[in-house]
Amino acid sequence: MGDGALRLATRAELSDLPLDVAPRLLGGELRTVVTIHGVAEEVRLRITETEAYHGHGTGPEPDPGSHARMGRTPRNATMWGEPGHLYVYLSHGIHSCVNVVCGPEGQAGGVLLRAGEVVFGADAAARRRGVAAPLSRTALRDLARGPGRLGQAVGLRHPLHDGIDAIAGPELHGARAELWLREGPTRPTSGPRVGVAGVAGTAAFPWRFWIGDDPTVSPFRWGRGAAEAARSLD
Repeated sequence: MGDGALRLATRAELSDLPLDVAPRLLGGELRTVVTIHGVAEEVRLRITETEAYHGHGTGPEPDPGSHARMGRTPRNATMWGEPGHLYVYLSHGIHSCVNVVCGPEGQAGGVLLRAGEVVFGADAAARRRGVAAPLSRTALRDLARGPGRLGQAVGLRHPLHDGIDAIAGPELHGARAELWLREGPTRPTSGPRVGVAGVAGTAAFPWRFWIGDDPTVSPFRWGRGAAEAARSLD
């Protein structure tokens, strides 16, 4: 992982296919300021794990694991918009998950932020997660380890913050977000996406990227039918 300085991302950098953008986000930061009852709290998250998703007609091969695989719907509309906005969706009816919209405007694509390290605002992240102080080393590691925890930690909620702009940084329902990238080359580890059903969750789609040996990276698990699909590929 490069040790370069951080700088605010540009839309042009996010206009490539999600598969190309996903590894570039590693080591960068998602910074949010969320105001509740007049109190603004900032959290900065160093991104350690990402997953790429392509929509219908995006890229050279269909992605059966994408929310936009069948085309535009009210749920996935943000994925079809301007790069640099955040697609915040609800998983299992409970967890708000955060994706960076990527690719040319009008083509659906996103990069799921799967995990990260809270480098600023750990107390605020812990309160949002319901984790009691004092924070142990394990509790700090786990604050944003997995996409549901990450969404809680940074304070972005579906549907309030779906579509928030992380480049221009305007406020949306009491929240502001900025995406910062790290200068220098990345050397990510890659493999199958986590918990994705069928062939989309196998080595046929090695579209998950992470910083090797980083303790905040979430553990791998098969999605429904993915292990069986993987065996059929051998």
